[in-house]
Amino acid sequence: MAFRRALKRTALVGGGAVATAFGLSQLIEYRKTQARLAQVAAEAELKVPFVNELPSRQAQLAALTNTEEFDVLVVGGGATGAGCALDAVTRNLKTALVERSDFSSGTSSRSTKLIHGGVRYLQKAIMKLDYEQYMMVKEALHERANLLEIAPHLSAPLPIMLPVYKWWQLPYYWAGIKMYDLVAGSQCLKSSYVLSKTKALELFPMLKKDKLVGAIVYYDGQHNDARMNLAIALSAARYGAAIANYTEVIHLLKKKDPQSGREKVCGARCRDVITGQEFDVRAKCVINATGPFTDALRKMDNQEASNICQPSAGVHIVIPGYYSPDNMGLLDPATSDGRVIFFLPWENMTIAGTTDTPTSVTAHPIPGEDDINFILREVRNYLSPDVEVRRGDVLAAWSGIRPLVTDPSSKDTQSICRNHIVSISDSGLVTIAGGKWTTYRSMAEETLDSTIKAHGLPADSCKTVGLMLEGAKGWTPTLYIRLVQDYGLEKEVAQHLASTYGGRAFDVAKMAQVTGQRWPIVGKRLVSEFPYIESEVLYAIKEYACTAIDVIARRTRLGFLNVQAADEALPRIVQIMGKELDWSQEKRTEELESDRYKKRFHKFDKESKGFITTVDVQRVLQSINVHIDENALHEILNEVDLNKNGQVEIDEFLQLMSAVKKGHVSDSRLAILMKTAEETLDQREPVSVDRSGGGV
Repeated sequence: MAFRRALKRTALVGGGAVATAFGLSQLIEYRKTQARLAQVAAEAELKVPFVNELPSRQAQLAALTNTEEFDVLVVGGGATGAGCALDAVTRNLKTALVERSDFSSGTSSRSTKLIHGGVRYLQKAIMKLDYEQYMMVKEALHERANLLEIAPHLSAPLPIMLPVYKWWQLPYYWAGIKMYDLVAGSQCLKSSYVLSKTKALELFPMLKKDKLVGAIVYYDGQHNDARMNLAIALSAARYGAAIANYTEVIHLLKKKDPQSGREKVCGARCRDVITGQEFDVRAKCVINATGPFTDALRKMDNQEASNICQPSAGVHIVIPGYYSPDNMGLLDPATSDGRVIFFLPWENMTIAGTTDTPTSVTAHPIPGEDDINFILREVRNYLSPDVEVRRGDVLAAWSGIRPLVTDPSSKDTQSICRNHIVSISDSGLVTIAGGKWTTYRSMAEETLDSTIKAHGLPADSCKTVGLMLEGAKGWTPTLYIRLVQDYGLEKEVAQHLASTYGGRAFDVAKMAQVTGQRWPIVGKRLVSEFPYIESEVLYAIKEYACTAIDVIARRTRLGFLNVQAADEALPRIVQIMGKELDWSQEKRTEELESDRYKKRFHKFDKESKGFITTVDVQRVLQSINVHIDENALHEILNEVDLNKNGQVEIDEFLQLMSAVKKGHVSDSRLAILMKTAEETLDQREPVSVDRSGGGV
């Protein structure tokens, strides 16, 4: 009891005083025991309706359509939306979730892949004596520890080196990093340490030697972001939530509150994007967790609502693994324009990023050439002159939109909220916006607490702390050995399956076909240089993959690692999915050609806006000496502009090309114009040596 009283008295100092008084190892063991007890207690209370087999997407759509009323409808299948669904269903609330594209198809799959508290936020908190920022870091460090605990197969600690090139910076950075350890307290992953110049170069031989005085190494977490997002969504489904991807909200449903006389949100009119079928999903409350598209749903509720989302684009590039050590990242704390850049090993490749520039909201953000070159320039500044950093080594690139927000209840509507906000409109629409990947769980908890209070829902307390995610149960660091021994898989493939599916890896291995070779016995690869195998495509369908890009980009990560390899794998993936899902030849062709249509679109969208206007079309036409009257051009675009906003977005263009292919539209002037322009440009342009496909 004395120990617990002392712990309570010193909890506010970040664990430092406790560690001094009782010993760090004793405290860590105590905290781990408490976490395990909380986990056992949480899981013991919960029923898991779908332990073995997940319901099919058709069954989930039927549940959405036929359920009289849900307690909670979550709109948005990113990390925050999936987190809200998992939090709600584990509180015994009848829960639904809809996502207009695929789970994690937006920002949640386009992150830096770090689970972190934010070293730079702590620096700002200390320099400006900002308590709010300090507490934000402390919360994130707590969530970092929880996420590493509940999904050990998808996440792991990663050492990150901060190289120092001026003597006075060594004590300055050391003090800051030690403070980071101190704030984490008992949840510090591993203690940071200082390296001499010789030792730093030994661990990171690609580093620039000139003027290097030493380095500091600290630890943060790293994860497979898209798979983590999917694990949260699938966990919600296993606990009984009705979840459906490719299901968009057309408009919100409202009814009059008999007590106040006001209109209240009571659900949403939804459309299955794949079949076009529309249906109502009724719910006592609706949660808006749509990330960058927050304002679109808020305006469905109230057209007069002011915008609160101020989107910022973060671009990352992938270069070969030989640019960095296998298990050591690099942090550039002060780039030429003051931004922070990470240089991290991931999936046997190297990620470099991110940028942070204002952007417009689009469903398909594209990395700009300027951003890619900026990252390459900064990387060159830190690597040895012996290492030639080439544009042609960029294997893939992507852009994610971070939804920075302003607080709608604040008097200063221009002030960016550094954390997240939870707001509830007059009609009862709950909006969760902002925040960061690492804190998705605590954001979801706060959102559900506010929702339950505002709508008077009978619910249990939050149970997601320590609640193991999909695949975590049964995972051990040596699980891959059993996969090799029991199924005859290659070691590299077995390690990949274990780190991607955790305890569910055996289900994937059971579906693997015999190779016909002496070794490996089973597990045909999709492409020779990556450990992804054909049975993963079949398993991806069970995980609600509906298109080939769902498999390439989010069930596997091939599209984020090597665009050319993704192109090579595409025909076989389409063949497997087509057979399993009984696709028509027309559908198979559409899946194969969607990538070609996107590339055609990007030839016109040179600024990577995600949409094209008459100005874009006119510029391309002028480059090939074709001149069209401006009024005629407006008419041509207006034929395709479904939103009537003066621009053609990529989704509208893909719908057009699909309709042309199916014969539903035979004389689209825009389609003919763009095809002709593309063919002319292709004849003029030399073969590019650049290998980046512009993301996925």
